[in-house]
Amino acid sequence: MASRVLIAQFMHETNTFSKLSTTLEDYRRQRLVEGEAIVPNFTGTRNELGGFIDAAKLHGWTPVWGIAANTIPSGPLTREAWEHISGRILDAAREGNVDAVCLSLHGAMVSETEDDAEGALLEALRGVVGPDVPIVATLDLHANATERMARNANALVSYRTYPHIDGYERAVQGAQLVEDALQGRKHPRCLLVQPAMLKGADYGRTTQPGIMRDLLARAEAFEGQPGLNVVSIQVGFTWSDIPWAGPSIAVSHEPGAEDAARAAARSLIDEMWARRTEFSSSYRSIAEAVEAARAGGDRPLVLAEGTDNPGGGGYNDAPNLLRALLEAGIPNVAVGTIYDPGTVRQALKAGVGARIEVALGGHTDPSLGAPVQVPAEVMHLSDGNFRNDGPMNAGVQVALGPTAVLRLGGQDGGGGIDVVTTSTRMHTIDLQVFLSQGIDPLRRNVLVVKSSQHFRAAFEPIARQVMLVDAGGLCSTDASRFTYAKLRRPIWPLDPVD
Repeated sequence: MASRVLIAQFMHETNTFSKLSTTLEDYRRQRLVEGEAIVPNFTGTRNELGGFIDAAKLHGWTPVWGIAANTIPSGPLTREAWEHISGRILDAAREGNVDAVCLSLHGAMVSETEDDAEGALLEALRGVVGPDVPIVATLDLHANATERMARNANALVSYRTYPHIDGYERAVQGAQLVEDALQGRKHPRCLLVQPAMLKGADYGRTTQPGIMRDLLARAEAFEGQPGLNVVSIQVGFTWSDIPWAGPSIAVSHEPGAEDAARAAARSLIDEMWARRTEFSSSYRSIAEAVEAARAGGDRPLVLAEGTDNPGGGGYNDAPNLLRALLEAGIPNVAVGTIYDPGTVRQALKAGVGARIEVALGGHTDPSLGAPVQVPAEVMHLSDGNFRNDGPMNAGVQVALGPTAVLRLGGQDGGGGIDVVTTSTRMHTIDLQVFLSQGIDPLRRNVLVVKSSQHFRAAFEPIARQVMLVDAGGLCSTDASRFTYAKLRRPIWPLDPVD
């Protein structure tokens, strides 16, 4: 008889310093797919749900479809959003008479009622399905993983790439462990070890040699030891004021191998601590970015505005870099993106070809930069829908909401800056952010992307140079700029730690 396996996704990376709550409507705008509708939406995609769908076919499971929910990072989930989505997953578990559970989680979700939201979800699921049903969850490598998560899951399987291009592979890996457990070949359980660190392992960057690659190589070697199933490295999410923020190691192991699992975790933690000051990239000033843009070249200069990265909870509307490029008269620039639904409505009303006066960006928190007051020409209007080319999340549908391309400067002002202006916050990880709006990124002198690392998978291959820019924003890498009330202390680098 085919095994009945619950498949569901509930993701959010919560920046508790954001003033923006995460609502159920935010999920509905970006991703809230229920039941059988998951299949046509994610079959053939290179993310976790695509991996679980293919694994179910491979192993001959009868899938019990829960819900697929994901939205852009922001502040804590409202009670309504948390209870609605988690409730759908628990209902599917109760009603589905399931033999196993495969979940796609992030690992850094906070709600108005739960600081450890994924731990609460896994604990509630364990209460529904009982102690013997295998539960495996995939995690983002920026998870703030907890002992509560590990105690209620048989394995936590985290990404091994940043940009995250291996969600499909991690789901397949987790599903294979579920199948082994269902067939009695393995009996996994999970433990978690966490150091007194708020950040480490170079934020998990894997696009160049360094500590994260070294740790991952060691983790894979540990997985070759008898009794060790999965060794996952989480580097944590800094912008979350909860007790468990920061790096951790999760090890899924067999009965009798707990000592080996704990030794592997401690070994990785020791190396992470010894190399805690190793970071491969640094942020440059706006002035340096403008100077690099003046130089020109045969391929685009990519300016990554990481401190306003909506993929980390940034507001996606910090205007200071845009203002500087405009004032400097830098030609042939494309910006992806500025979140400004009011200006989009203004452009939609005016129509393509119209000249309008805009106050662009800077509306969410003007202390991070006032709006750019400038004439603009409406170049393009769309519904903002496209599918990613990849490699990250290839094939996944993206919804920017009503979107306008506005040309600032150009013929009159000399700047020639095209701004993809959106109604939804979204980090720029795919060339389709530009291509779908009639902009060929290869023909641009400068591309500005609101992203800190994920952009590299698609944009680094076409760039003449990549520069991370600190232009103000909520996602500063200087943790001392934030006031933590719940974080465990002492903790490095905020405190002296032996």
